[in-house]
Amino acid sequence: MTAQAVETGDLATVIGLEVHVQLETDTKIFCDCSTDVGDDEPNTHTCPVCLGLPGALPVLNEGAVEAAVKIGKAIDATVPEETTFHRKNYYYPDLPKNFQITQYGAAICQDGELEFSVEGERRSVTINRAHLEEDPGSLQHKGGSIDTADYTLVDYNRAGTPLMEIVTEPDFRSPDEVRSFLAKLTEVLEYLGVFDATRDGSLRVDANLSIVDLSGVDADEIDASVLDEADPNRTEVKNISSHKGAEKALAYEETRQRNAIQRGRAVEQETRHWDESKGVTLSMRSKEEEKDYRYFREADLPPLRVSDWKEEIEIPELPDARRERFKAAYDLNEEAADKLTSTKEVADFFEDVAEQFDPDLAATWVADELLGELNYRDMQITDVSHRFDEIERLVELVATDEITTKNARETVLREMLDDGDAPDDIVEREGLGKTSGDEIQDAVVEAIDENPEAVSDYHGGDDGAINFLVGQVMQKTGGSADPGDVNQLLREALEA
Repeated sequence: MTAQAVETGDLATVIGLEVHVQLETDTKIFCDCSTDVGDDEPNTHTCPVCLGLPGALPVLNEGAVEAAVKIGKAIDATVPEETTFHRKNYYYPDLPKNFQITQYGAAICQDGELEFSVEGERRSVTINRAHLEEDPGSLQHKGGSIDTADYTLVDYNRAGTPLMEIVTEPDFRSPDEVRSFLAKLTEVLEYLGVFDATRDGSLRVDANLSIVDLSGVDADEIDASVLDEADPNRTEVKNISSHKGAEKALAYEETRQRNAIQRGRAVEQETRHWDESKGVTLSMRSKEEEKDYRYFREADLPPLRVSDWKEEIEIPELPDARRERFKAAYDLNEEAADKLTSTKEVADFFEDVAEQFDPDLAATWVADELLGELNYRDMQITDVSHRFDEIERLVELVATDEITTKNARETVLREMLDDGDAPDDIVEREGLGKTSGDEIQDAVVEAIDENPEAVSDYHGGDDGAINFLVGQVMQKTGGSADPGDVNQLLREALEA
């Protein structure tokens, strides 16, 4: 891939990612310990295997392998006939064995790619590899951040959770591209059913960023050979745990390196820690090289062969394909289709509603009304998934003209989300049921009689006067009349 560089003079930003995602399995990757940790006490989901005690032997989790193959298919990667596991040796408190079982040189997914959009432009990023490994434990820094804490606690409940490390080529040229890519990757993983973004620590990003001198090089001709020849020092930024955090961390690091270069200072090749609370990156240590990890084959695990199995593993319809189908099947515009396929839960719910009611009505209520109100409250669709039947009932009340769209949107839906009440209870309590035809007609007559100036303005050619009269009728009916019906009844009465 080539991509337009974001430049200052002849300096271009070059970014590559290592994205660690936890796989949704019931048990850990090499033992039977549950991955459903929740708020359980620290170090209660452990055993001799995930603690690395002498004599304990790992057994590979079949579910983790199946999830890895699904990811490979989704990113159009090669899934080799045989892959192997290695030991990656380094000491850190969250690694109980002092080595991590991972795949080195023979990843289960190789040479893939993922397309995404940034500012309306389609981009494609090459994924060098995606490999299986075990997650370390977690550290809890007490009394400060990693560099200022009074002490650090270690929790091994997470140790051994299945991870996929997804390694891209250095194809990114700006932090906002990284954020867009991570959003798309998360979307795909959730559609596959192998990832839960709501789980704490389920996504962690290590990003390598360099500022490269590309004097005399056309931005559209940047490729791997050009970058290798430039041979810039790079920093690895760790402790990034969100899409927004990745953009902020890399924007800071990009500015830091550019400022250093402009002042004539060298950029050190090092590993830096992203301190989200302060919004800065901090130096942790010099950057390790591959030789420092002393990789060697994991003798306790035989080669992994999936040749007879991988073809049987199917993947569901992915977001891009579903988006195109929605546009064709429901005559949706690009914006609506994007909203309605933003997560699998949203897409599934929309199709359920569209099967029962007019698709245009379903799209309006799911894409605009529901998602809009959830976004305003900083809520996700998963926060109301247990109430889908109530939301469908609200759409039914609108579809059958039992309440007005205005009341459904501005009163019922908002009270449902704020107070947790059922739609029918809100309608009854607030008296929002549509008024009868006779009541509306009486209100129309009263509005005309009480507002002769507006009537005169209307007859004088001021069509806007009708809106004032509609408002008067709506006020008299407590907002329970349909504004369109009121408008028509007023015009008929005024023209009689």
